[in-house]
Amino acid sequence: MISWPNLVSQLFNGLALGALLALISSGLTIIYGTLGVLNLAHGAMFMIGGYAGFVAYQYTESFIIAVIAGSLFVMLLGVAMERVIIRHFYHRPHEDQLLVTFGLGICFVEIIRLIFSSQSQLVPPPAIFQGITNLGFMFYPTYRLAVVGIVAIALGALFIILYRTRLGMIVRAGIEDSVMVDSLGINVYRVFMVVFGIGAMAAGFAGIVNAPVVSLTPGIGDDILVQTFVVVVIGGVGSFPGAILGGLIAGEIISVTSMFNPGYAYVMLFAVMTLVLVVRPHGLLGVQGRE
Repeated sequence: MISWPNLVSQLFNGLALGALLALISSGLTIIYGTLGVLNLAHGAMFMIGGYAGFVAYQYTESFIIAVIAGSLFVMLLGVAMERVIIRHFYHRPHEDQLLVTFGLGICFVEIIRLIFSSQSQLVPPPAIFQGITNLGFMFYPTYRLAVVGIVAIALGALFIILYRTRLGMIVRAGIEDSVMVDSLGINVYRVFMVVFGIGAMAAGFAGIVNAPVVSLTPGIGDDILVQTFVVVVIGGVGSFPGAILGGLIAGEIISVTSMFNPGYAYVMLFAVMTLVLVVRPHGLLGVQGRE
């Protein structure tokens, strides 16, 4: 039965999901905007971040250490990927980039499946965020409220890096014209490595933060990857504010539609994406740039 409390609850669910999608998409959009590489392994990195945090939690029973470990592990994995494999595909056709990142994603999933099997794993939320919170008009899981705050802090940190540091200035310049950045004597390949590591870390951070909400399975990154690409298209490729706006829109669409008919959640999401492409081909906050 649809009621106002149910609708408000779904809106909060959409906010939490949208915040996570915004964080994951921000990593994907800066990677594609700067490097020109469409990383189909981004969903697998989200999954690996969850599992790396799960392992750290098993040894330490500290959620904070689990978040740090999951984020750093995926960042180092991203740096290694860029240096060893991705760097050799910058000037290759986009089809080659898609195939190599898709293949890497499959390898990551199967390695995790080999180590942990297909059985789901769960990371409990920290004690301070366990239970439910009385909002006056309804009760809502405390940790889901905390997720919004945690992700907001992470997005704020990314914003400072992108808009208040020299590295961020170079990254944003690289999104607009990487050739000009190279002509100015800046080692773009070193910047590319850092950007790929930051983008991967954003996915890994989201993966472990999401672990107390949704159980970990080797295939958890597949659905997230699809949703993330839709977010990037809606918000605009290479646009950090667009990733945030697109993530919030996508989260609310999926959540509210699921209240009426879960089977139509993706239908509505792709319908909105199609509408945005018709009205604004470069996304809501995107601009014409890299082809």
